Amino acid sequence: MNDLPATRLLLVEDELQMRRFLRTALTARQFEVIEAVNVREARLAVTAHPPEIVLLDLGLPDGDGIDFTREVRAWSLIPIIVLSARGREDDKVAALDAGADDYLTKPFGVNELLARIRVALRHAAQSAAGSSRETILTIGPLRLDPERRETRIHDQPVNLTPIEYRLLWHLARNAGRVLTHQQILKAVWGPHYTHQTHTLRVFMAQLRRKLEPDPAHPQLLMTEMGVGYRLRDDDPLPGLEG
Repeated sequence: MNDLPATRLLLVEDELQMRRFLRTALTARQFEVIEAVNVREARLAVTAHPPEIVLLDLGLPDGDGIDFTREVRAWSLIPIIVLSARGREDDKVAALDAGADDYLTKPFGVNELLARIRVALRHAAQSAAGSSRETILTIGPLRLDPERRETRIHDQPVNLTPIEYRLLWHLARNAGRVLTHQQILKAVWGPHYTHQTHTLRVFMAQLRRKLEPDPAHPQLLMTEMGVGYRLRDDDPLPGLEG
């Protein structure tokens, strides 16, 4: 018998059939599911019954999920995964820039959703446990030692330039999360470089040549087409494109 407390999850979805499907799938996997059908109910639920993670539809009857994401991000780091029928790249970028941790386009498989949830919860736990002291990061075959400024892949040393190291460190600190081009550029190069996507592509190509066995088919540094990049975490995430 599992005596561990269930993970509390807020599901914000106005479509009844989708809500029933997700409730059944998630409760069967030991999630405590709280439901909201609009922004008003979501605001009440996120404060009255603080969840450990939020699954959020964007097209809600009384508002937009992107605005709700911004509201929550103003005071909380609760992981937010957007579930939406909007498949346009602009919508994905807007949701991620507003503070969402991930974005799944409907329809999607339960296994993919569960993998994304695990990654988001793990990242939140690591952030909560972290301190200002930078510690060694190990993600799959990749190992970063910030004190020695050392990078190893499959236990082999890799020589990186300072910018390459900062870029890889930022991706590794957010392993498993989709980061938009603007988020990466702002964090690594600064706020005046958020439109220099060509520069980012060049440096990502350089990192892949140094870290990937086959840079044309990356297994670690993944591309979210038109949106940004993700450093692959332990959980396989179907649908990622190199």
